[in-house]
Amino acid sequence: VVGGGHLGKQWYQRRVGKQWYQRRVRGVYGTGAESLYTKNEFESGEDKLILAISSDRGLCGGVHSGLGKAIKAAHAEKPITKTIIVGDKAKAILQRTMGDTFLATFNNVGKKPASFTDAINVAEEVLSHEADTVDIVYNKFINVVSYDSTTKPIPGVASIEANDAIYNYDEVDSEVLKCYQEFTLANIVYHSIREQECSEQSARMNAMENATRNAGEMIDKLTLAYNRTRQAVITRELIEIISGANALE
Repeated sequence: VVGGGHLGKQWYQRRVGKQWYQRRVRGVYGTGAESLYTKNEFESGEDKLILAISSDRGLCGGVHSGLGKAIKAAHAEKPITKTIIVGDKAKAILQRTMGDTFLATFNNVGKKPASFTDAINVAEEVLSHEADTVDIVYNKFINVVSYDSTTKPIPGVASIEANDAIYNYDEVDSEVLKCYQEFTLANIVYHSIREQECSEQSARMNAMENATRNAGEMIDKLTLAYNRTRQAVITRELIEIISGANALE
């Protein structure tokens, strides 16, 4: 009952806004913004910054824990020295093992639908730190019952300038590339936050459905046990009455 209204609203918005979402969020902010990085090869560099996208809300299965495991696995393979966390859930998971790598954290995430202003604030914080590559780690929404922990590498301005393919059609100065990289980073951050929100909502819907089903099964078992106990008490009382009546005779 608690999540029914929110889930119903989200379900309706997904049904009505699916085509809009595919065209706008995944088109403009997702595929379109990252096309430069996916269609060209850039040097990743040694200095990496991890941007973890989660939220403050729970009751959504293993969405946050899966994200934390992915980051911890990457940290075990190659130590991570710079991390920016969006959302208290990822912060709580990574605090003990990677707390010394935190450059900044954002809270009050997920309580309201994310706006592009939120993405700009995160992107500005990321750009305030030096890094060769920014790896954005988030849960990519696949369908209502599945999602995938995804790492999206975003090269820095120096890596973009070093790629000769950028200058095939026209001369591009450093200031233009810097502005373009800043704007596309904000777009991709916004897209990642929205994908994370959708993954959380679908996982929360499944968790609530499972909880409702489990509660129903428990109620059925308790009702059966109650009826059996009640029937046993009634039968015992009848036996006592009949036994007493026979003794009086």
